[in-house]
This record gives sequence, structure tokens and C-alpha cells, in this order.
Amino acid sequence: MRTKIAIVILNWNGGAMLEKFLPTLIKFSNYPGTEIIVTDNNSDDNSGTIMGEKFSDIPFIRLDKNYGFAEGYNIALSSVDAEYYILLNSDVEVTENWLSPLVEYLDSNPDIAACQPKLLSYKEPDLFEYAGASGGYMDKWGYLYCRGRIMNSIEQDKGQYDDIVPVFWATGAALMIRSKDYWNVGGLDAKFFAHMEEIDLCWRLRRIGREIVCIPASKVFHVGAATLKRENPLKTYLNFRNNLLTLYKNLSANDLKRVMIIRIFLDMLAALMFLLQGKFRDFSAVIRARIHFAKMRSEYKEERERLSKIDMAGVDVKRGEFSILWQYYFKRVRKFSSL
Repeated sequence: MRTKIAIVILNWNGGAMLEKFLPTLIKFSNYPGTEIIVTDNNSDDNSGTIMGEKFSDIPFIRLDKNYGFAEGYNIALSSVDAEYYILLNSDVEVTENWLSPLVEYLDSNPDIAACQPKLLSYKEPDLFEYAGASGGYMDKWGYLYCRGRIMNSIEQDKGQYDDIVPVFWATGAALMIRSKDYWNVGGLDAKFFAHMEEIDLCWRLRRIGREIVCIPASKVFHVGAATLKRENPLKTYLNFRNNLLTLYKNLSANDLKRVMIIRIFLDMLAALMFLLQGKFRDFSAVIRARIHFAKMRSEYKEERERLSKIDMAGVDVKRGEFSILWQYYFKRVRKFSSL
């Protein structure tokens, strides 16, 4: 019998997080037709022991190697028969009744492919959380920002972004998506390995006329950077490389050349800033990201051509008409509502 909702946690060395947050997830995820599954990316910590000893009723599937976030989820979800998937990070604490607003909205709005709850900081609960806040957007040069977070400026949650609105992207930390839509656009891009894959997925969904929203009536708390710390050079590399790949795959022919020229300048400026700050590994990460992006472009030529032929069904998939860097560093804008 098909499941209504499959909450799938892709774990990698997150045993402590599973032990801490699974009890709350189990307690508050009793919506009819809901199952919880943990898939493990071949962790070398005590995740398996914790699951066996404390959560033996929850299916625990161990993969043969670390496939990364993108392909790990593709593998995990391919064996799940459910109407809705929820991709949930192991470092997320859910709240009572968090599922109902998400499910009921998707049930009532068949044009919506995916949604996210409001993400708040686990460490500072009155603040939005960096990874998704109350819904994500992209500026004209491909930089990301959120309702509640611009660059590194995090807003206090005062209910100012509690309305349901269309967003450009929903966070992969707590993403609810129709299984049909997930597979219709090919799932997450395995070549990304990790980071930015949900941005690319949401962009592809919007290209076929499907919408993404944030539903703030559902609230969760996210630790953030539990697997890779925010300042980790590998994260820097993946974020820069995958951001460029996302743009290359999805930008229109009219925008591609212009954006890519500007991004060379902006990425080199970012690399220089890392160098001046003595962050030599991050400097190297940006340079490697640019080199590897150039090498990988040929692998995406056919995919780009295929995507360019998709009828966008009249849906506005435009990015912001402004530069978030200019708004933040020169105009000193610190709140989404001031954009």
C-alpha cells in the first residue's frame, strides 16, 4: 500500500544528531500515513549502533559508500513509494503539528510541487536560520538570499514573513515535494554531490510550470552546518562550483554570456578577499571551483540544450533584477523587507 508521506533522513556521521532529534520527530510526525526512513551514506561513526539500539522500529538502510547528498537521496527515494517525500536533515528539530500545514496546503493546491517550513535557528530560536529562513530567492548574478537572511545578516523572527508566498527555491534541509514532480524533472543532480542541488531542482521545477512556496505555519529548528562547517574549504568549493553549474544549466541564452562574464570578476574578487584575510584554503577552493566548472561544462551541454527547449508555461522564473551584493555591501540593506 502506498504511503502518504515518507520522511527520509540521509545521514552521514550524524549519530549524535539522530539520537538527539529523532525522538521529537517520531513524537510529532504522527500524521496519518506517515513513515520515517533513515538512509545512511556509509557513516563511520556510531550511527548504525544508535539506530539499532534506540530506534530499531525505524527502517535503517546503509549504502555501500558516501554518495553525497544528491545521489544519496536519489538512491534512497527510488525505493520509497509515497505521494510526498520530505527530505529532512538529521540536525532538524521539528515542532508539534509541523506536518499538517505542509500536507494540507499541497493537498489543496495541486499546482504546487514543493514547499518548506519556516526554518529557525536551533541555537538562537528567535532568529531565522541561514539555510532557508522563510523561503529562498536568487539575484540577477546567481547569489542567494532569503526572507529573513541576506548574506550573513540574520533577522529576528517577529512574524514579519509568516505569509505563504511563492519562492524561487526551498531549502533542502526540510523540503517537502510531490514524488511525481521529483522524478519528472530527474531528481537531484548527482554530479553536484552536495550543496546547491536543491536550488537547481527548484529551478527545473519552475521551468515546467510548477510552483514552490514557503508555509511558515509549519516551523522547525535547524542546527546548520552539522556535516560541514560553514567555513570549511570543501563547502566553499562545492558552493562556488555548483552555483556556476546551476546557472549554466538553467540560464537563458540571452543571460548566460553576460552573467558568466560578471561572475568571473565577482568570483575572483571573492578569492582575493579570502587571500587578504589569510584564508588560503578558501582562496584555493574558489580557484579550483572555477577550473572544475570549466571542465564540467561539456558534460552539461546536452542537458542545457534539453532544458532550453522546455516550455515554461508562462511561469515567471526570473531572478531578482538587482545585485544582492550591491544592496548589502553598498546600500547597507540588511533586511529582506527593505529590498
